[in-house]
Amino acid sequence: MHSARRSVTLVAAQSDPGSGMTSESAPRPEALGPAARVQRHLPLDRAYHWLMAASALILMATAFLPILGWKFEWLPLHWMTGVLLVLLVAAHIGRALIWQDWHVMMIDTTDLRDAGRAVMRAVGGSGPSPGKPGKYSLLQKLYHLAIAVLMLSLVASGCCMLLKIDTPWWRRDPYWFTPETWGAIYAVHGFAAMALITMLIIHVYFAFRPDEWWLTQSMFSGFISRRDYMDRCDQNRWVLADERGSGDLGRAEET
Repeated sequence: MHSARRSVTLVAAQSDPGSGMTSESAPRPEALGPAARVQRHLPLDRAYHWLMAASALILMATAFLPILGWKFEWLPLHWMTGVLLVLLVAAHIGRALIWQDWHVMMIDTTDLRDAGRAVMRAVGGSGPSPGKPGKYSLLQKLYHLAIAVLMLSLVASGCCMLLKIDTPWWRRDPYWFTPETWGAIYAVHGFAAMALITMLIIHVYFAFRPDEWWLTQSMFSGFISRRDYMDRCDQNRWVLADERGSGDLGRAEET
């Protein structure tokens, strides 16, 4: 049980004259103690992540196992899970646009500058070292963008394909589109599904890398350590907020 709990503003309070705290009077990160944690993912966001992961795995299993020779009634489970995925994606988009700061996932000039510096260092050039990322690195933002494109392609084409099956809400009608259009829909759906398998392999590989394990653990617990926050993240790009904060602003707490 936590013996005590308090939230602090590590950076924002130092830059806000109205807070009554100066850089000298604001709590220093060291004052939080070794047990301090920073909240990276809210419970709702973790629930979405794992529900979407489970839906994607079920959809891939019901799509590809019959091709490999596993015979079972895959279609009802496939389309019902697909409907669940559509609802999850719609809820995620609404939450990101309305209640969260969606700009945190956008690639900015600082990301591009640091990427250029990293490439120069990798080829033996000189110049400034790349800075630390904010909450999300450039590679994470690029991965998120790729997943978003694939998921939206699957959702759009999958919704069209629902017109060709009977459900409790409508009867099948395969004449909504011409044969050529159906061919394009199936091609998009199949390509996005195959690409999603590749993205899943990449995701699992990086999740189990020792240098990325601190991020993987945060998707289970919701928190990273205060040391990881200080050592791995730019505090000016990922500013912690107190309990009044919301969205993607993190929160530090002391046990």
